[in-house]
Amino acid sequence: MSENIHEHATIHTPFTQTYFHGTKADLKLGDLIEVGYNSNFGQRKNAKYIFLTATLDPAIWGAELALGEGRERIYLVEPTGPIEDDPDLTDRKFPGNPTKSYRSIHPFKVVGEVTIWQGHPKEQIKAMKDALVKLKEQGIHSLND
Repeated sequence: MSENIHEHATIHTPFTQTYFHGTKADLKLGDLIEVGYNSNFGQRKNAKYIFLTATLDPAIWGAELALGEGRERIYLVEPTGPIEDDPDLTDRKFPGNPTKSYRSIHPFKVVGEVTIWQGHPKEQIKAMKDALVKLKEQGIHSLND
């Protein structure tokens, strides 16, 4: 398990790191994204963690792969507590966390929304969904379950 935990101060400056969270949930400024809802990945149990990223592409994937029928959305969020590397990405796929993907048990506060972004081609999304199904069939589960 990754021991890379990041504490975030609540001091706001023009240079405060803002993170992205992709989803199909319809949220408003000031809303909190919290653990406990069904996960979009893995065994789809009640999520122990929530996820955010400092780069846009993983947030786009989060929105595109999210369960539900709502519109794909990408929110700008601020963590309210410590965050740590997402082990599914940093331990399995991209050592060193170049995607800057993190998880937390603490809520994220919605501080904005990215309204214009370019999604992945439909074929690429289908290939990713197929690969996730194949992993599940092979019994390879998320480290976040």
